[in-house]
Amino acid sequence: MQCRPGCAACCIYPSISSAIPGMPGGKPPMVPCIQLTADLKCALFGQPSRPAVCSGFKPEEILCGNSNEEAEKNFSWLLSLPLK
Repeated sequence: MQCRPGCAACCIYPSISSAIPGMPGGKPPMVPCIQLTADLKCALFGQPSRPAVCSGFKPEEILCGNSNEEAEKNFSWLLSLPLK
């Protein structure tokens, strides 16, 4: 599966325990990463300061779904968090 343009589910929904520039304690689930740009791209993409967990994430339909709404639902279910 290829990343959907404008998705950014992996930068919003999962928690990240690794330090991120601007977020030294990582990020909690369902919170956009501080490095997520207005056009929903990673400001650290391709840079050595990008956390390994981010570089290693590969899109999968079971998580990412076919739309941003599906991605939120899938991650919420996985994390056992209520939808907004």
